[in-house]
Amino acid sequence: MSTMSLSPSISRSPETRESVTRRLFWLSIGVFFIGGFLSASVGLLVPQLKSVLVLDYKGALLVQLAFHSSYLLFALPAALSVVRIGYMRAIATGLTIMAAGCLALALAQGMREFLLVLAALLLLSGGQTILQIAANTVVTVFGPSRRSAFRLNLLQGFNSLGTVLGPLLSAPFLLQDIAPGARADVAASAPFIVIGAVLAMLATLYAAHRQLLAGSPSGMGDYLPKDWRRQIVAVLAERRLLWGTLAIFLYVGAEVTIGTLMTNVLMLPSRLGLEPVSAGRLVSLYWAGAMVGRFMGAWLMTRIAETRLLFCAALAAIGLTVAAVVVPGVIGAGMLIAVGLCNAIMYPTIYALAMPEDSSKAPLASMWLCMAVVGGAVVPILTGAAADAVGLLKALLLPAACYVGIALFARHCMGMREPRS
Repeated sequence: MSTMSLSPSISRSPETRESVTRRLFWLSIGVFFIGGFLSASVGLLVPQLKSVLVLDYKGALLVQLAFHSSYLLFALPAALSVVRIGYMRAIATGLTIMAAGCLALALAQGMREFLLVLAALLLLSGGQTILQIAANTVVTVFGPSRRSAFRLNLLQGFNSLGTVLGPLLSAPFLLQDIAPGARADVAASAPFIVIGAVLAMLATLYAAHRQLLAGSPSGMGDYLPKDWRRQIVAVLAERRLLWGTLAIFLYVGAEVTIGTLMTNVLMLPSRLGLEPVSAGRLVSLYWAGAMVGRFMGAWLMTRIAETRLLFCAALAAIGLTVAAVVVPGVIGAGMLIAVGLCNAIMYPTIYALAMPEDSSKAPLASMWLCMAVVGGAVVPILTGAAADAVGLLKALLLPAACYVGIALFARHCMGMREPRS
């Protein structure tokens, strides 16, 4: 990916460009953090609604289907909006839609109306689709491309910090009283009300910085080629993007499935036999592994090839997930939690490896990678169906198989990745 050429308004001096890049990074921290906090909190709706509404695993995991299916439904219009209005305005728009979705979710979840919950999650994730395409891509393409994986891993570390705090702070509200048929009180909706308020503040902040990247091809996004329909498909001629899209699908599916079902696994007598709030809080250790691993991964990438690091992480995830299925008690539970550490570098590294060399293709390439997040809808539903048929623990072999695909992608990229300036 070549370094972006900038207009005189940004490229007058190295200090000016460095200042803009630094400000963009600091703005991105808040977005990545709250995104992680929100995703982890949504995951706690699965054990809550499963118990309160007496659902089976497949029915409860419709929560993740609604939350992630929008990446398939809205990725194309989201990518086109990024191209038309630019990264900063697109991020502000995505945050605004997410804020509205959080408030709708708070109302629906408090009413214990399952269909309304699913509709609110679809609205919420529609905004998140715009946000991910814009935020991930601008961080990847704006700045030295040879450090794109490093930058995205570092920011994903703050995303993981949000996923750690999400279960810790939200579990007491969402899982306190989940007896079948239990009525919801106002406190049960509190996490989503607070998250919505934070999202609204971030949207205002980005709107105020909408001209931050003005004059840069990576910032204005006001060029839409006449043959964009052909280019949407043509961009998949990049084999790394094609296989990277599949790898993102498998990764998100595996991570979401394990993170969502973790509470129920830890409640099993054959594992820890915890009550719901304690099990929900302990899920934060899974996300903490991802947080520590991302900061550690960003450091390791200055010393180890990113493809080799991805390959080793995928192999470790396969081994730990399979072992967690067969090993009982605290050790088995600990092995499943440790998969979070292996997940740490996967998403940002796959994303950066899959991006085309030509930065003008970045928004459309990002669209495909973002569409692949629908794996977070498909794999959990399939795993839920398997859990209803053969048991929860044996069903975890499905996400283990997903990590095999990621290892194959990393192997494919080894030796193909040329240093870029």
